[in-house]
Parts: sequence; C-alpha cells; structure tokens
Amino acid sequence: MSQAEILKVRASVATRPAAAPALARAEILDRGTRGRIEAELDAAIRRRPANERKLAGVLRMLAPLSPALRSSMADATDIFLRRGTLDRDLYGACLRSLGEARDKAVTPLLKRALVLDSAGGTPALSAACFSTDPALGPLLAKVAAGHKAHLAFAAEMARIARGEANGHRLAQLAPMIKESHRLTLCAEIFVPLAYRAPSPATVVNAGVALSVLRGAERHLGRWLVLAEVAASAGDPAPREDALARASAGPSTARSAWSLVVWAIETRMGLASTAPPVVRPTVEIVSRLSDRPSADRDATFLFRMARARMPSVRPMLETLARDLPLANDVAVRAATFLARDHGRADLAAALVAAASSDHKEELRGVAAAALYDLGDPDMVTEARRLSGDLLGSRSLVNVAWGILIRAAAARALAPVGADAWSDGVATEAAFRWMQRGWLE
Repeated sequence: MSQAEILKVRASVATRPAAAPALARAEILDRGTRGRIEAELDAAIRRRPANERKLAGVLRMLAPLSPALRSSMADATDIFLRRGTLDRDLYGACLRSLGEARDKAVTPLLKRALVLDSAGGTPALSAACFSTDPALGPLLAKVAAGHKAHLAFAAEMARIARGEANGHRLAQLAPMIKESHRLTLCAEIFVPLAYRAPSPATVVNAGVALSVLRGAERHLGRWLVLAEVAASAGDPAPREDALARASAGPSTARSAWSLVVWAIETRMGLASTAPPVVRPTVEIVSRLSDRPSADRDATFLFRMARARMPSVRPMLETLARDLPLANDVAVRAATFLARDHGRADLAAALVAAASSDHKEELRGVAAAALYDLGDPDMVTEARRLSGDLLGSRSLVNVAWGILIRAAAARALAPVGADAWSDGVATEAAFRWMQRGWLE
C-alpha cells in the first residue's frame, strides 16, 4: 500500500485529538500511562467494575513489561488475600502474572495463599507451576496430600512441573476428578502449561494421569490441550491415539483428528510431511478450541493460518468479506489475507478500522495487525496510531498502543510458545484483552 493511499484513508476518517507525547527510548510503559492503569486497578479493588475481565487481561499482558506495574499488582493481590476475595478475576490475573514473570514478590504471596483451606484456588496453584523457589515445596506437598481431589491434583501437577514429584500421586488422583473440576483444571492449569512449554524432564511424569483425563474428555479442544502438555514432554501416546482416530469414523471426525495429529506433531517438533489438506469449517474450528463450542472461537483457524496452510483462505475470505471490517475476528482474518494471501487491498481496510471513530473496540487490534503486516509503510502507520491509542478512553486500546511501542523498541517480552508469540497481535493478547479469557 502506497503512502498516498494511506493518506487518502486517513483523510476519510474523523479528526483525532492530539496524540500522547512520545515515550523516552528507554521506557516502554511511561509514568502517565502506568498511572492511569494503576488508577483503574485501585478503583476496581474498591468496587468490582463491569469490565473487570478485560482490565485483568490488560494487566496480564503488560505485566512482563513493567516491574513497577507488577509491584502494584502484588499490592492488589495482598489486599485480595487479606479480604478473602479470591473469586475476583483480578486476583487470579495478578497472581498468575507474578508467577509467570517469576517476580520476587510472588513467593510471599503464594506462601500466604497455599495455607488457606482453598490453597489460594487454582490461580495460586497455576502460579506455583512456574515458581522455582524451594520454600513452596512443603506447602504444595501438604495440599497434594489433602482430601480435596481437584486441589490435590493441581498441587501435585505444580510439584511435577517444579521437579518435586514422580507422578504416582497424580495417577491416583486422576480417576477421582469430577467433570466440572476437569474443566476448571483444563482451563486454569493445563492451558497455561500447554502454551508455555513445561520442562520435558518433569512433566513426562504426568503422562499416566493425563491419559486418564483424556479418556474421560469428550470435548476435542480440551482433549488436545491435555495431549499437547504430554506431547511437549515427548509422550508418544497422544499422537498414536490421534492417528488411530484420524483413520476411523465419519469424514468430519477424521478431518478434525488429522488436524489434531498435525498440532501434536508440531508440538513434538517432528519433521512432518505436508500439513493435512483439510478445509476448515466453523464446526471443526470450534471443536478444536479449548473454549466451549458455543463461543465459536476461531483460535485454531488462526493457528493454521500462521502455518500458512492454503486451505484456510476460503474461511478467512468469508470472515473478512464485509467492509468496513465488522469485528475483531474479521480484523485478524484480514491480517493473514493481506500478509500471506495476496490481498494487499485489505491493508486499507485495516488502516480504516484502526482510525475509525465508529468502532472504538477495533482500533487497537487493527493497529497491531498493521504492525504485524511487516510492510515498512504499515509499521510506520501503526507506530503513528499508537500515539492516538495511548489517549483512548478504552484501556484495551491503550494496552495495544503500548505493545506496538514495545515491539518497535524490540522490548516486547515473549509470552510463551510460538503459538502465542507471533507479532504484536498474539493469541494471548487477543484472548486476554479483546475477549477477557484469562487462562
């Protein structure tokens, strides 16, 4: 897209207020912007807001970029622990973020959480999976020996991830897990592990228990999450099971299972043949998401798109068919079409979405998509738009602006495995900030 075309699109949208001042080179999260985020956090502690999940997602995404912000998040976690309000989305987001960043403040907080009757809930046990502090070992062992099967299972999983257990206790607990608890464990323990590549030397000990949970799991997307955790440790059983299922049953089921095989082999780092020639549908993509099928989550479609599978183009074209782009999924589809499938015309649609006053909720994700196109003109435009985003009334847009500037400064901290770390508009950023899904 030429500079003249960019100017033409820019002129067609309403005039914006003055952009926020440029950040100093050495600072990604400037004091004024951080102050606004911390003020929103303080207000949310006093009174639970309607947008708490998205605020939590913003904090979760920006925590790796700012030790000062993590300090405020640690203070918030301290308040939640003192009040006993552990059902708050902010509690889980703050504690998980501190744990995944291995912030020095997380160990004292986890010590206080793990001695509670609830062991701090699954957020605390998930955070413990990423801690290497030996002081947590005895506390986790006590929870793992307790009578609440789902908490004991999560604690034992944390001990395995930390290299403190051999998996025997986990295998004993697996048959005791109720369906409702299995869903919680999948979302809050295994999804983070699946996307953050745990150590093969330790998680392989969970193989038997994971096999039990997979055997009870009827949702294909959750089955895949459990399989990928095992596959990342080199366990061949999930791949063998998926291969067998990909060769039997109705054609739709075989297609879905062939994609499962591809995903597992990718996670295992196997030198695979060409990806399966499967044309994705809404049904298949929804089934392969770890989210409930009713969400119609397209995460797996974009996973295929990142792998540049030619078969994804028809579905991407359908999602981005209407202009102006109607929603954030259409923005993501337009990104891959423009970058990988020769639809350079959609770059103008992304510029329009990033500049429009009519759909404030799309501006940030569209600007991030422009940056991810990689075209020098588009990167320049995204960086210009990031200044406007920092002054947006939407905190999610502010966060997208920060991420664009962090990427431009080569300071964007990786979130996890490749599936979540490709560019600015990563899966983690989209799920946490745009959708408020806080795994």
